[in-house]
Amino acid sequence: MTGGSRGIGRACCEALAAQGATVVVNYVKGEAAAREVAEGIATKGGKADVQGFDVSDSKAVDAAIDGIVKRHGKIDILVANAGISIDGLLLRLKDEDLDRLWTSNVRGAIACARAASRGMMRARWGRIIFMSSVVAEMGNAGQTAYAATKAALIGAAKSIAREYASRNVTANVVAPGYIDTDMTSGMTAEQREQLVKIIPLGRTGTAPDVAAACVYLASEEAGYVTGQVLRVNGGMHV
Repeated sequence: MTGGSRGIGRACCEALAAQGATVVVNYVKGEAAAREVAEGIATKGGKADVQGFDVSDSKAVDAAIDGIVKRHGKIDILVANAGISIDGLLLRLKDEDLDRLWTSNVRGAIACARAASRGMMRARWGRIIFMSSVVAEMGNAGQTAYAATKAALIGAAKSIAREYASRNVTANVVAPGYIDTDMTSGMTAEQREQLVKIIPLGRTGTAPDVAAACVYLASEEAGYVTGQVLRVNGGMHV
């Protein structure tokens, strides 16, 4: 689980561990938070490990995946959740910000999928899950670059799904809407009120809402689901 130390990533780690998966919690800077997640899982009888690496560094990704396989024998499920958000109007978009977004959100996810899929292909079983966003499909003012990176993950997953289907490896996307995490905590009460008005279910989502989608796509029951986008957005975009 890349980006597993907080928010949606943490909820996914906890939910997958509750289903019996041995979870490897990835972090870049938040080692203490990652260890807290792993310890919490262990306290509940689950199994968890931590692994620090930056998904934007392809060599670090390859080395980390190799190390995880050596420690645990294989990787069955990859949830590529790590990513960054840099918002701003198009006319003010800086090249360096666009490069950072692309490197972290797209190249990082693809690098992780490339590394993890080698063992999945040999085992003829695997689950690759990319974490996208509602803005990938509906757009949002001030998020041109971010939305583009999240939309790219949908195209990547659909292509991987076709490429690896014969090896029983599925590739899918979870596209959350507005979820109560650190990314939305800075909203004012007025902003939140206006936001809720455009969500048919009348509330923002929670990290466990998204984690439930990941658990399903990682399960045996989802073995005939590949190349799909599972939208967890309260009906905001359908």
